[in-house]
Amino acid sequence: MLRAVAALALCLPLAAGAQGVAYKVETVAEGLEYPWSLAFLPDGGLLVTERAGRLRLIAPGGTLMAEPVSGVPVVHASGQAGLFEIALAPDFEHSGTVYLSYACGDAAANNTCLARGHYANGAISKMNVIFEAQPKKRGNAHYGGRIAFLPDGTLVLTLGDGFDYREQAQDTGDHLGTIVRLNPDGSVPADNPFGNEIWSFGHRNVQGIVFDEESGRLIAHEHGPRGGDEINIIERGRNYGWPAATFGVDYNGARISPYDSLPDTEAPVLHWSPSIAPSGMAIYRGDLFPEWNGDLLVSALMGRAVYRVRLSRGRATEEDRMFEQMSERIRDVRVAPDGAVYLLTDSAEGRVLRAIPATRR
Repeated sequence: MLRAVAALALCLPLAAGAQGVAYKVETVAEGLEYPWSLAFLPDGGLLVTERAGRLRLIAPGGTLMAEPVSGVPVVHASGQAGLFEIALAPDFEHSGTVYLSYACGDAAANNTCLARGHYANGAISKMNVIFEAQPKKRGNAHYGGRIAFLPDGTLVLTLGDGFDYREQAQDTGDHLGTIVRLNPDGSVPADNPFGNEIWSFGHRNVQGIVFDEESGRLIAHEHGPRGGDEINIIERGRNYGWPAATFGVDYNGARISPYDSLPDTEAPVLHWSPSIAPSGMAIYRGDLFPEWNGDLLVSALMGRAVYRVRLSRGRATEEDRMFEQMSERIRDVRVAPDGAVYLLTDSAEGRVLRAIPATRR
C-alpha cells in the first residue's frame, strides 16, 4: 500500500458514537488540480482524476508521476464540468478494464459521458464511449458522474439535472436527473424498468453512490440547493421526488415545492438543511477502524468534513463529523484495501490524504 510522503502535524481525537477514536492524517501526494476521484491499483498505486481532464498516477512509493496517464478522452472542462470518476472493473486484475465518466461536448451542447478502456503501465488504450446522456444541453453544472458495480454484472452511473432543467428530472424519457443502469458494454439491460437506461429518477445531482454487499442495498446521496441534501436507498423504477418533493429551498430563498413528500415518491433516509454539499461516499469495511464497520462515510465540500452515518432498518441512527479540524473542502472519500481512509481535497493545490489510527506506524 502507498506510504505517505509527508505527515501533517496532526493527531485528531474523534467521537464516533460511544467510542473515542484517535487517528492521524498524512499527506500521500500534493500538487493536484481539483482532484475528483481515486482508485486503488493492485500494486499499491493510485489513479486520481483531475477535473481539468487529466488522469494522474501515484506510484506505490507515494510519488506523483509528472506525466498524466495517456489515452484519456477529450473532456469539456468548465465550471463543474470536467473529468469525474475513475472506476476499475470488478475483474480489473485480469482484464485491466477501467471506466471514466466525464463531461463531453462543448459549451453549447454537453452532458455526461461514460467511456471504457484498458489500463496498463501508465496508459489507457482501446478507449471507447459506451454511453452519452441525452439530451445535450447548455451550461456547466450538475453532471453526477459516480459509478457503482452491481453483483449481477451491471453498473450504475449517476447523472444530474443540468441545473437549469430540473423539471425534466420527472421525465423518464430522457436522462436528466436520473441514475442509469448499464451492461458493461453500455447496452441496456433487458430488465430495466422503463425500457431504456434509466433505473431511478427524480434526482438533482447525485455525486455519491455505493453498493453495500452485506445488506444488498444501493445507496446514493445528492445535492440539494440551499438545504435538502439527501441520502436515499435506490430501488428499481422509483421516483426520488426532485423537484416535486424536496426539503430544499432555492438559492434566492424561494420555496421550490410546497411538498417535502408525495405519495408516489421515495422519502430520504436522511437529509441535511442547511446544505453540507455532499461529494463522495464510501462504506467502511476494514480492521483499522472497527468502530466504523458498516457505516457510510460522506465527504462534504461546504461542510468541510466527512460525515459518518450509521443506517439501521432504513433509518439514520447515528451521525458524526470527522476531519473537520482540517477545514478542507473534501471532494472524495475512499476506503483502501488495508482499511485506511483516503481523502481528496477540493483545491487548485489539491492533496491525497490518508487517515490511520494514531497508534499505527
